[in-house]
Amino acid sequence: MTTSKRTSDFIVGLTVLIATVLIVGTVLWIKQADLGGRQQHVTVRSREVGGVALGNPVVIRGVRSGRVESIALGAPGWVIISLGLDRGVQLPPDPVVLLAASSLFGEWQATITTATGVPPDRDLRAAIAEARTQSDTLAGAVMPDIAQLTTVAGRLAGDVAKVADRVQVAFDDDAAKELRESIRNFAHLSTVLAKTIDVQSKNLDQISGDVHSGVTRINAAADRLNAFSSRMDSATSNGELQQIVSSSQQAARELLTATTNLRDMTAKLDRTEARLSTVISRADSVFMKANGTNGTLGLMMNDPALYQQSDSLVRELRALVADVKKNPRRYLNLRVF
Repeated sequence: MTTSKRTSDFIVGLTVLIATVLIVGTVLWIKQADLGGRQQHVTVRSREVGGVALGNPVVIRGVRSGRVESIALGAPGWVIISLGLDRGVQLPPDPVVLLAASSLFGEWQATITTATGVPPDRDLRAAIAEARTQSDTLAGAVMPDIAQLTTVAGRLAGDVAKVADRVQVAFDDDAAKELRESIRNFAHLSTVLAKTIDVQSKNLDQISGDVHSGVTRINAAADRLNAFSSRMDSATSNGELQQIVSSSQQAARELLTATTNLRDMTAKLDRTEARLSTVISRADSVFMKANGTNGTLGLMMNDPALYQQSDSLVRELRALVADVKKNPRRYLNLRVF
C-alpha cells in the first residue's frame, strides 16, 4: 500500500515537473529568449517606425536573421530600435535599415541592406543621411507603404485622364479636316508657283537672247566706227578729228565693258533660275506625296479611320483609368523582400 502510494506520488511529481519544463520552454520559444548569448544586438536610429512592432522579423538579403527586440523614444525627434540578430550573421558593408511593410495585411519587417541598395527615392535617401551617426548605431528610415503608393497611383491616373480629355478636345474631326484642307491649299499653291516660274523662265530666256543679239550689234557698230575713224584720220591731218576718233573709241570700249557686265549678270540670273526651278520641283514632289494616299503622312491626312481609332483609344484609356481607380490592387502588386 505504501509502495503503491509512493509510486503514484512519484508519477504525479514527474508529470508536474515535465509539464513545467514544457511550459517554460514553450514560453521561452515563443518569446525567442536569448539563452546563452546566442544573439548579437544592433541599435538603429530613425525618425519614425511606421507599423514596426516588437517581434517583427529582421531580414538580410531576403533571409530572416533576427527580430525586433525593443522600440523606445530617444533624443527629441528620434526613435531607437534594438534588433537581435542570430549569432554568426554578417552585416553587409555600410549597412542601413529600411522599415517597410512585408505584405498587404499590415505585417512589417526591418531590412538590413547596403547604402547603395537603397531605392532611388530622394526623401528616403535624405532620411537615411540625416539618421547617420559617428557611433555604431545604424541609420534607419521608413519606406512608403501601399496606402501611400495607392494615393500616388490615383493621382497619376487622374493626370492621365486629364491628358486624355485634352487630346480628345485637340484632335477632333474639325481639326483634322482643317489640317487636310490647309495641306491641299499649300500643294495647289506650289503647283501654281511652279507654273509661274516656268513661264517666267521662258521670258527670261527670250530676254537673254535679245540682250546677246544687241551686244553683237553694238560690237559690230563699234568695229565699223573704228574703221571709219581710221579712214578719217588717214584722210586728214587735223588733230581735232583724231581726238574725236579717240574719244569715240573710248566710248565704245566703255560700252563693251557695260555689255560684258550685262552678259555676266544674265548668266548669274540663268543659274539662279535653274536653282529656283529645282527647289520648286522638289517642293511640289514632296507635297504631292504628302497629299497622296501611299505614304504615312498622306494616310494621316486623308484616312478618316485615324480619327475614329484615336477616339476609340481615348475611350479605352478612360475606361482603363477608371478601372485603375476602382481596383488599384489589380494593377499594383507591391512586395518588399
